[in-house]
Amino acid sequence: MNLVAVPAFTDNYLWLLHDGQSALVVDPGDAAPVKEALRSLGLDLRGILVTHHHGDHVGGLRDLMPLLSDGAKVWGPASETMPVPVEPLREGDRVELLGQVFDVLDVPGHTAGHIAFVLKHPTDGSAPVLFCGDTLFSAGCGRLFEGTPAQMHASLTKLAQLPGETRICCAHEYTLSNLRFARTVEPRNEAVARHEAWCLAQREQSLPTLPSTIAVELQINPFLRCEHTAVREAAQRHDPDVTAQPVSVLAGLRRWKNEFR
Repeated sequence: MNLVAVPAFTDNYLWLLHDGQSALVVDPGDAAPVKEALRSLGLDLRGILVTHHHGDHVGGLRDLMPLLSDGAKVWGPASETMPVPVEPLREGDRVELLGQVFDVLDVPGHTAGHIAFVLKHPTDGSAPVLFCGDTLFSAGCGRLFEGTPAQMHASLTKLAQLPGETRICCAHEYTLSNLRFARTVEPRNEAVARHEAWCLAQREQSLPTLPSTIAVELQINPFLRCEHTAVREAAQRHDPDVTAQPVSVLAGLRRWKNEFR
């Protein structure tokens, strides 16, 4: 299986997974780059996976639907309104595409009905793949537009329990700005410094910093490290109302990150 990050807009990635003949696309906010990728690689579109309802994730659906092969579908969250008919999914459901089996997880927080797709056992023996939309970013997490800090903390905890080698395919190239924040929260975290240097080298070559992995994120992502003393103390220094509870720490970090420049 081939995993391709298709750039869109200013900082989105529309993920393409293909076997050399057939493809699926995840969160196609813009149809044009997807069409070009399918054309250049000579691929048939066999399915579309959608994590949540925001326009930069669903804006290309109408234009792509005519390209779907016979019997192919669009799958999306059961509790969110989509611009096209979708097969509704919630946690516990599975999607079979391209000979692969994707497990569905409920991961509310960024939006109320956000879902994620996990390919736990790729048939080619490669590492697992997580399509998590805007819930988990490298070194960050999504803004809480519709959900609560408790929901986001539960969702991130759920994702953090996936195998360490799981490849994280989030939807935005936010990594360097997130790492600047992570460095501010944990200035002595050497893993953050090492990863930032690697990401800078990637971006200098116009290469993506993604996918990341669960193992990397557990070392560098403050939103996955709310129980660590250094992270808690930093959040409390910034906001005295933050308590020792991980949900309170996450809420404080998210408020801090919202205004961080």
